[in-house]
Amino acid sequence: MKELYLDTLQIVERLHRQTLEIVKAELDRLGIRDLNNVQALILFNIGTDELSIGELTHRGYYLGSNVSYNVKKMVENGYLKQERSQHDRRSFHVRVSDRGREVVDTVAQLFDRHAADLESGNISAEELKQSFEVMSRLLRFLSTPQQFGQRNTWAA
Repeated sequence: MKELYLDTLQIVERLHRQTLEIVKAELDRLGIRDLNNVQALILFNIGTDELSIGELTHRGYYLGSNVSYNVKKMVENGYLKQERSQHDRRSFHVRVSDRGREVVDTVAQLFDRHAADLESGNISAEELKQSFEVMSRLLRFLSTPQQFGQRNTWAA
């Protein structure tokens, strides 16, 4: 079980890295040099929402310090618009600009092509659904307090 568990974690890591490489290749193909692959995925995940930096971090996609740096760069390069919150003057909200929307659309088209290729026989929808369900359960397992060395004091 341990070997299979470690192999699974390694595959997940490799899938993430490969996704970043594919996004980078697409940005390179389009001649986009002032945006990296992580930033492109941040834009894609923001989509049409307006979020605070904290909300981006809490979604679980990014580390806090990296989000702040990447948001700053994307604002400087015109991919994001940043505005101070009217309700909490210490907080800022970001949304995708028109320039950023082009990147969101590009990444969406890339993922649409991948989904179509998968449907044409590589992996069935049922297999992908099963994989998603197992990965979701593994994520829940790894997210429990016990996995961080914390005792479950309420269940004694």
